[in-house]
Amino acid sequence: MFKKILIANRGEIACRVAATARRLGIRTVAVCSQADAQSQHVAMCDASVLIGPAPAKESYLRIERIIAAARAAGAEAIHPGYGFLSENEEFAAACEASGVAFIGPPASAIRAMGSKSAAKALMEKARVPLVPGYHGERQESDFLRQQAGAIGYPVLLKASAGGGGKGMRIVERSDDFEAALASCKREAINSFGDDRVLVEKYLQQPRHIEIQIFADTHGNCVYLFERDCSVQRRHQKVLEEAPAPGMTPERRQAMGEAAVNAARAVNYVGAGTVEFIANQDGSFYFMEMNTRLQVEHPVTEMITGTDLVEWQLRVAAGEPLPLQQQELRIEGHAIEARIYAENPEKGFLPSTGSLLHLRFPDAVTFAHGDVRIDAAVRQGDAITPHYDPMIAKLIVHGDDRTQALARMQQALSKIEIVGPATNVAFLGRLIASPAFSDAELDTGLIERHHALLFPPADSVPVDMVALWLAKLMTPDTTSADPWDSSHGWRLNGTYRRTLRFDCDDQAAELAIDYQRDGWRIAYLSQETRLTHITIDQTAVSAQVDSRHISGRVVCVEDRFHVFWQGRHRVIAWSDPIAHAGESESEGGRLTAPMPGKIVQLMVEAGASVEKGAPLLIMEAMKMEHTISAPAKGKVEALNYAVGDQVAEGAQLLSFVAEGG
Repeated sequence: MFKKILIANRGEIACRVAATARRLGIRTVAVCSQADAQSQHVAMCDASVLIGPAPAKESYLRIERIIAAARAAGAEAIHPGYGFLSENEEFAAACEASGVAFIGPPASAIRAMGSKSAAKALMEKARVPLVPGYHGERQESDFLRQQAGAIGYPVLLKASAGGGGKGMRIVERSDDFEAALASCKREAINSFGDDRVLVEKYLQQPRHIEIQIFADTHGNCVYLFERDCSVQRRHQKVLEEAPAPGMTPERRQAMGEAAVNAARAVNYVGAGTVEFIANQDGSFYFMEMNTRLQVEHPVTEMITGTDLVEWQLRVAAGEPLPLQQQELRIEGHAIEARIYAENPEKGFLPSTGSLLHLRFPDAVTFAHGDVRIDAAVRQGDAITPHYDPMIAKLIVHGDDRTQALARMQQALSKIEIVGPATNVAFLGRLIASPAFSDAELDTGLIERHHALLFPPADSVPVDMVALWLAKLMTPDTTSADPWDSSHGWRLNGTYRRTLRFDCDDQAAELAIDYQRDGWRIAYLSQETRLTHITIDQTAVSAQVDSRHISGRVVCVEDRFHVFWQGRHRVIAWSDPIAHAGESESEGGRLTAPMPGKIVQLMVEAGASVEKGAPLLIMEAMKMEHTISAPAKGKVEALNYAVGDQVAEGAQLLSFVAEGG
């Protein structure tokens, strides 16, 4: 076994590797950028090496700097994690040339599977079923369009060197092909440095099922069963579970053996995932092989009782696989939810900012248990535009799928995050939706049930308003001075106060009658009494009429984040005295929804456009986002050029609506 390894990655996977290595008595060295010097993965390792500025191209993707760091630290091996250089054949070859073990497959296997086109050709020879499509080297636009027509619309454009849902576009008709191809190629070159694409038939209501395989240097290769990763948005996975609902033993064996055959065809070593797209009738087709550990590997660990990172370390050190195929068993059911800093209500736009308040449910970390959290962030850390916006992975295990679903719902309800927007509430709705609960799974589930998963904002519940008022009107003081009291009691009468607030862009108001022992609240055409308030920092409890309620309220300037029974609402209230005289006008502005780079201008200054017309394209976190005209009108000025970096909220252009 190795004595010291270097972890060439960041985030929760770096933390996970460090935790497993420590358990095995292996010393670890972290690499970090200038943005990560104080991060949790650095704190968990025995030493660290600074490798460059925040942008990944200047740090985590610099092969020579990582190799130099390993040499300087005296590391015997490098664990690439996932993402960044984990599937880079040049990196694997550089490790080998420098005498440092690469904890992953040989460069030849990465090369064989690194190109989706080449991999599909190889699988075709191995008689693994393939989706109809063009996987060749010709990349002329007209030729690819001809191939799409021959395959039949809808088709799927995919970056040949891609992964993680980046560089993928669904094309419904021939007229949309050119624009989709250009966008796909731009995203592919930005994400992978390679703009080659392949064209495939887009299957209707397919499932995304992947097989975890593992091979050693002694000729052993096993499959650790399957994961269903069908629930996706923008081709990126949202929920994963193992085993796949409805999987028969015969189909599991057929897919597992096909995955092992794919691995053996390239003399694979280490952890890998063979991904299949499956029809509802059970037929399946090879999509690609990820030559690394996957983000969703914990669900496999939960149902098999294994530590796949430990397996990686042992196999890379020359040991045989810890278990053979006949020794592997499925125990129970596991589900993983990815907690992202993003705004589902705004098309899942990435969100950035400091984690001002962070609470997770009681859970194990990087270990086995009913509830597990894999995270690399702490309260006060920042989600930046430089890296993937995942905050944490929540993994639960149950005796069966029903119990796992209940545990996931309960665990999600205990997560509290203040700072960037998150998908926690969306995940709760998704888990509770009839389609997911009944395992009616396919890759279009989110889009098909959009109305249910994105309901219109409702009024803030009375109990949440009561918690907010309790926090607002109870001063953080122990003073006995009656002038510090907030009760508003009057000697010879009562005092009524009207408060106006906003929540989810909706205005509301309530009236408060100050009484000797509390308040009477008139809200939503009903009256309630608020008494017996107790506050301990963010924890708030009170009595509403005869009911006891409790929750948490986190104050950030004029915004109150109320957490109650798994719900999170942000109540914005501006003190009219503190903000007297302030005003703001935002007319004629179109601002950046997140930090990013301008990659294409679709109009010129002076152009007249229709509502919904694309104006420009931004790239943020390796995903493209189109800024469209909010109404029919005229573009008066463009404030940025292609290639410019812009901050969140920056005014991108001046726009005048017709009649404005």
